[in-house]
Amino acid sequence: PGLRAKSRTHCFGHRLRFCCHWPLILNNDLELCLYVEPIVKMQEVDGLKMVKEFAEEMENMLGRKMKSVKRMAETVEDADFFHEYNATLEFDYYNSMMINTLDEDGNSVELGGEFPLEENEHFNKLPVSTQQSVIQVPTNVYNKDTDILNGVFMSEALNEVFTSNFEKDPTLTWQYFGSSTGFFRLYPGIKWTPDENGVVTFDARNRNWYIQAATSPKDIIIAVDISGSMKGLRLTIAKHTINTILDTLGENDFVNVIAYSDYVRYVEPCFKGTLVQADLDNREHFKLLVEELQVKGEGKVKKAIKESFKILNEVCRGSLCNQAIMLITDGAMEDFQQVFEEFNWPERKVRVFTYLIGRELTFADNVKWIACNNKGYYTHISTLADVQENVMEYLHVLSRPMVINHEHDIIWTEAYMDSVAESLLLMTSVAMPVFSKKEETLSHGILLGVVGTDVPLKELMRLAPRYKLGVHGYAFLNTNNGYILSHPDLRPLYKDGKKLKPKPNYNSVDLSEVEWEDTEDAKRVVFLKNEYFYTTINETPFSLGIVLTKGHGKNVFIGNVSVEEGLHDLTASDVTIANEWTYCETDIDPHHRKLTQFQAVVQYLTGKEPDLECDERLLQHTLFDAVVTAPMEAYWTALLIDGGVETAFLGTRSGLMRIIRYVGAEKRVAKKFLSPTDKENIFTLDHFPVWYRRAAENPSGRFLYYVPIEDSTQGSLHPAIHIIQTMRFNTLFRISCSVFFFFPCSGWQVCDCGHVCYSVCEQKDSSCWRYDFSWLCLSLFFFYISLEREREMGIERVGRFLGKIDGSVMSQLLKMGMFKRVLLYDYQAMCKVNPHYASGARPLLSVSTVLFLLDFNIYSLWHSDPFAEANKKSKGDILQPCDTEYPSFVYEPSIKETNSMIKCGRCQKMFVINQIPDSKLLLVVIQADCDCSRQYVPITMEPKEVKYILKTPAKSVKCDRMRSQKIRRRPESCHAYHPQENAKDCGGAAAISLSIMLFLACLLVSALIRQ
Repeated sequence: PGLRAKSRTHCFGHRLRFCCHWPLILNNDLELCLYVEPIVKMQEVDGLKMVKEFAEEMENMLGRKMKSVKRMAETVEDADFFHEYNATLEFDYYNSMMINTLDEDGNSVELGGEFPLEENEHFNKLPVSTQQSVIQVPTNVYNKDTDILNGVFMSEALNEVFTSNFEKDPTLTWQYFGSSTGFFRLYPGIKWTPDENGVVTFDARNRNWYIQAATSPKDIIIAVDISGSMKGLRLTIAKHTINTILDTLGENDFVNVIAYSDYVRYVEPCFKGTLVQADLDNREHFKLLVEELQVKGEGKVKKAIKESFKILNEVCRGSLCNQAIMLITDGAMEDFQQVFEEFNWPERKVRVFTYLIGRELTFADNVKWIACNNKGYYTHISTLADVQENVMEYLHVLSRPMVINHEHDIIWTEAYMDSVAESLLLMTSVAMPVFSKKEETLSHGILLGVVGTDVPLKELMRLAPRYKLGVHGYAFLNTNNGYILSHPDLRPLYKDGKKLKPKPNYNSVDLSEVEWEDTEDAKRVVFLKNEYFYTTINETPFSLGIVLTKGHGKNVFIGNVSVEEGLHDLTASDVTIANEWTYCETDIDPHHRKLTQFQAVVQYLTGKEPDLECDERLLQHTLFDAVVTAPMEAYWTALLIDGGVETAFLGTRSGLMRIIRYVGAEKRVAKKFLSPTDKENIFTLDHFPVWYRRAAENPSGRFLYYVPIEDSTQGSLHPAIHIIQTMRFNTLFRISCSVFFFFPCSGWQVCDCGHVCYSVCEQKDSSCWRYDFSWLCLSLFFFYISLEREREMGIERVGRFLGKIDGSVMSQLLKMGMFKRVLLYDYQAMCKVNPHYASGARPLLSVSTVLFLLDFNIYSLWHSDPFAEANKKSKGDILQPCDTEYPSFVYEPSIKETNSMIKCGRCQKMFVINQIPDSKLLLVVIQADCDCSRQYVPITMEPKEVKYILKTPAKSVKCDRMRSQKIRRRPESCHAYHPQENAKDCGGAAAISLSIMLFLACLLVSALIRQ
């Protein structure tokens, strides 16, 4: 078998090279052009200069957004200055829930009316009105409240500014004003869709852009009473209050949570005596721990306050701006004045906000005294429905110094998913606070709200075009806290059943967590030497970085041809360009938005659309590539190909592709291949095609093979082989194009030296095989079975890892040193929750009192329980973020052939391996009649979760990771104090006012449940 395998290896390589010789001919023609034509030159890329140019373009783009926001802020403040509050105002406005809605008689409902909407490409094809804004009001806010009506009437002046901004900058997306009273004005106007219960839970005041703009960075200690008197509903309200406070924090804030009764305990012992960054991971971690709190003992509030002051006064880390203690209790009986005299008076640098839980008001005066004498605010929370509005009060207090100073700090948010359009697009928002300028209210520091606009990160990254960065190069954006804003290898979504959902920690991923992961296939190890260049984007908290790979990004090939010559070859039937790239800007003029990039390029070059803004350099590359690859069409047309070739195609660095199909769509094995939905194999905004990237790692003139597996509509597997021929104009410089054949597996044949061919995937003559051996073909990088003798088993095994098919052979190859195991890590993985540790919300409806049931029902109408959806599933099906490790295997290229014998109980298994010349394929011959599955378990590449054991705070990898302070840029502005602040406005008992309809509905539900 060894001699025959070696003979077949050489003949197989010869056959492959013979059938695909035409790329080598073209390669020679193209290289000859370099030395004959004076129209081409090489240019070295200056990475530092390039990243600064990209950053300047991004700064200009983001600067236009900031100017729009400033105009909006000025408009609202001027409108409020001249508006006189009218307690009896009656005003009809366009409510986004009511527009275009008719009653039973066919008349428009109140606050509705006819509101023309048109589908708009720029706004994700949503029906919108670019002539008018709409008002959205959460379900828990009365939409005809006097404060709401006055605010809506005053902010009508924004309509003119919205349309003017959009005309000046057509790339603007959503513009909005979030009022401190609860309403949300949105442009362009849309029809707002409630959830399945008919409820609108969106409240602009809870959004990160609102909270960050309204306050400066803050250090928060949350101290919660867990004494015996806090049992039942009080503890439930207290937990929800903590979670609501945590939701108001962001990456620029720092936090810790302590619980007290007879003694003080940290809910996370790892965080003892310190502050941690309030990023999404830490906030969610706190929420899980808070859910496990139980009551016992007697409440000693003095100990808790003293511990809180020690943290804030002694810890050097944190925001070092606003400092506050959030005291959550049902009463305070001790004499605690001495604590404040010792730690906080007379400067009162630390504000204390108090939340009295429950209906009992016996200790209300004591709790209010604490807040009023420490520049804080006191609220009384008796039901779950009270939590949201009362927690928000502390933001207005913290905003007072900024309002009195009249400092309009512009803020930019971390990445988040677009909630208005529900498009799962990553966005960032720029926002600015809006203040009352009236003299009579100046010392009160009245915040009117926040104005802002969204910026899709995809549009921002278009300013760092792929063609300038090379095949493995890319650009990325970081926030000032070191988290990823945009990165081609950021995976913010996961698949939950058939739906794509955002990962819980999608916007708190560190740069190192995406840079370490193998991004191409998760089955190959790619060794690249990268150079990093980075700079800040002025007037923003963002940093821009670019990566250039040595060998495939440091040099650029520049050619020049006439427009007439280039257009002739560009418009050939086999040519396409990358539609996700920006050759011409089609989003500025509404008339251009329906044009594809190819249509826009042709119309610009032919002079039909001279007003289009196009990338002249990219067009120059594209036209040149079209001309120099034009001979391919003639080669492909004239080439008589048999043996089942389906597709021939090439790609260039300019995003140009030439494709010829030899088989009709109905007979094609890989129907999805190179289609617009086949993101892996076409040029996208984030990546070059996978076959292009793999060709870049291949020596010039050498063939590369790999076997993608595609699911058909029937669910069966359709394997096919890609033959990749890499062509370089010069081995020292960039790849100009990569040329490919695409074969269905059944078309492959192995020929002996007498030119007698045997089908590898389908054996037609069993007499050709004298030994009972399996003939396999392996890719050196994939180590996957790509060709198999037995038809009934081969198709099932195509593309699968050899170690999983035959663990004995793979184990032997590892021992012999032909392959070595390499561990890779994925820090963005999702793992199933261990049912033993999973926790969910407690069933509150089991409480017998009607009063408690009423409170919870009203609350649940507009507050979604984060655990509710999870509880519908079995705990073993819930996914959560985790780290995983998985093995990959690297081939030792110095070993061209080998053979060995494996002892397996009563039999011995022989195998022979030979490398196929001029390729990355191995031909493997394995004795098939010896079963070694009992002695050798399969070797898989399945990921395994990395478990971080939390033993003691001082000796724990997990604790070290959680406490670690990331390198960050502290926000420049801080507004924590102003001498004119009126601290006497420190709150009072909250009045409970409910809609009669809500009250009656809840009573009805309560009665039904009791029955």
